[in-house]
Amino acid sequence: MLVSWKWLQRYVPLNMTPEDLAQRLSLSGLNHEGSQAIDQDIAIDLEVTSNRGDCLGHIGVAREIAVLYDAPLSIPEARPAAEGPPVADQVSVENRFPEACSRYTARLIRGVKVQPSPDWLVEALRSVFWKKRRDGSLEEYQPINNVVDVTNYVLMECGQPLHAFDLAKMDGGGQIQVRPARRGETLEAIDHKRYELDPSMCVIADASQPIAIAGVMGGADSEVDESTRDVVIESAIFSPLSVRRTARRLKLHSPSSFRFERRVDPEGVDWASRRCCELILETAGGTLAEGSVDTAPHTPAPGAVTLRLSQLERILGIQIDRDEVVRILTRLGCEQVTDQPQQIAWNPPSWRHDLTREADLIEEVARIHGYDQIPEDAPIPVAPSSKRSFDTAVEQVRHLLTAAGISEAMTPSIVTDRLDAMLSPWTDRPALQTETAMLEGARRLRRSLIPSLLGSRAANWAAANRHADLFEIAHTYQPGARSSDLPDEQYSLAWVYGGSFAQSKGIVETLLGRLGVTLQMEVVGETLEGFVADQTVRLKLAEETLGFVGVVSDQLQKTLKLPEPVTAAELSLPVLLAHCQLVPQFQAVSPYPTVSRDLNFVIEESVRWSQLRNVVRSALGTELTDVRYQETYRDPEKDGQERKRVLLSIDLQRSDATLTGNEADQLVERIISRCEQQLNARLLDS
Repeated sequence: MLVSWKWLQRYVPLNMTPEDLAQRLSLSGLNHEGSQAIDQDIAIDLEVTSNRGDCLGHIGVAREIAVLYDAPLSIPEARPAAEGPPVADQVSVENRFPEACSRYTARLIRGVKVQPSPDWLVEALRSVFWKKRRDGSLEEYQPINNVVDVTNYVLMECGQPLHAFDLAKMDGGGQIQVRPARRGETLEAIDHKRYELDPSMCVIADASQPIAIAGVMGGADSEVDESTRDVVIESAIFSPLSVRRTARRLKLHSPSSFRFERRVDPEGVDWASRRCCELILETAGGTLAEGSVDTAPHTPAPGAVTLRLSQLERILGIQIDRDEVVRILTRLGCEQVTDQPQQIAWNPPSWRHDLTREADLIEEVARIHGYDQIPEDAPIPVAPSSKRSFDTAVEQVRHLLTAAGISEAMTPSIVTDRLDAMLSPWTDRPALQTETAMLEGARRLRRSLIPSLLGSRAANWAAANRHADLFEIAHTYQPGARSSDLPDEQYSLAWVYGGSFAQSKGIVETLLGRLGVTLQMEVVGETLEGFVADQTVRLKLAEETLGFVGVVSDQLQKTLKLPEPVTAAELSLPVLLAHCQLVPQFQAVSPYPTVSRDLNFVIEESVRWSQLRNVVRSALGTELTDVRYQETYRDPEKDGQERKRVLLSIDLQRSDATLTGNEADQLVERIISRCEQQLNARLLDS
């Protein structure tokens, strides 16, 4: 942001050197980038952060100087003489796009005489509109005419963009529409380039066609020139998101879009309009119509922010006099709402949209009082922060997986169509896509972490790193049922592993034990594209899908040029963490002996070990302390086709007494009976 030394003097006395001013502004948050002598003036280049849109005009910078030096501030009243008929009888505004334009105002001046700008206006604009050429020489501002130059002057004066339309070039006799662009519409802007518009963009239109790209640039067909006699002055508020999206899509950036993207003063819209009309009447003559057309004349007041005086000392480490605090905030434009001994409530000014919290007010007091007034050894009490449960759990997950020899990876959230199409265990809905590729050839928001990890494993293999076992903890983006729904951003844990299916499943079971999950995990066979059919399972906890474990299919291995089998797993962290007990719980150890029994069941080939184990567990209560798989044996001649023998061991124990032989036999009979009823199992005699 370039500000002129001479220009600033119109609002605040500068009884200091330019060097002193530059240093003081830097210490208060407006970093000094450099200064340049322009004719008899000095242009000061200030770095304005994105939250300080109020300093993108000379009045905003002058307001800062007035507070820093406790100097008087003088702002023009902007009271143009309106002698024409009411503007509402001559101009109408219809806002069809309030999401992109919260307020639109219009004024009308008839009978202007467009001619070259006066010297004072040209001099002011040349002091701030210039840039250096490659050879070091300055490219000066080229004045346009008195009307257009006035709109640029007011822009640099207060930071509110304006635009002037030639009424005679607008179809419909002063009918203005704020609406989305229609598909296929184009506009030739005042830079004399034609831009193709789409319905996401907001345009200002007359009765038949767009005449400006809202918040970005006006159209050439309605621009003011020497033949113009009647002008419509636009002053509006356009949504920062809408302006930023449009400017980026069209690759068209302007001083107006720069300011709208950083928000403008909602109450300064009308002042800027009146100021512009006042200067046009002064430089171009004409008759101003009475009043203005305003689609939202009443702006909502910002909420009050309470400042506790004790917090100033706690955070800054120094005491600041109460009167000094009141002086600083009052001079910054804050309005005192309540005044109590230990706290004061303030209404922030309309131009300071960034003052929403107590910490913001403390920062304002600190930077105006002077950061250099805070000693380096100021005592500031610091309390250690506590970890979130999520961080504690994820830390344990990382420790376990790295202990298993799996390295953590970080892969992009945007993937190529090829990677996304490999597999998607969570959903079969099409992936969401970005409008512009974030990486070369990558536009899809990933629905699973596994394809990215498989791609990384393949890249490692190509680089001669054979054992690239990788895991990642990151978001996946599950599309909603409707295209307009926001995606479900699910935190997921996934890994690809050169070990067997049983090893990957064992990692899941160990993970559940480490995190204190006491629920029994249900394992259900699943058929998923990209995995081997009979070596893929869905894992459930309390009827919720925890995740998937499976062996990557041969076809996918060949596609990725992976010579060895790979298992992959992906878990939903929200489901996992919902059942965690991160604080270890005490469990008393029974002092009574354990009774162990081996049971050899003949069951259907389709029955999985997890099903058998769950049935055994459900048959007993706390007396069953462990169920262990031993082996599987097949004898078609004795047991029949599609049957198998599964040998398991159980441990029985009571916590209040020694388990007798008869009691143990009764418990075993309950297990056998339950397995016969639910799994059609048969116990082999020993």
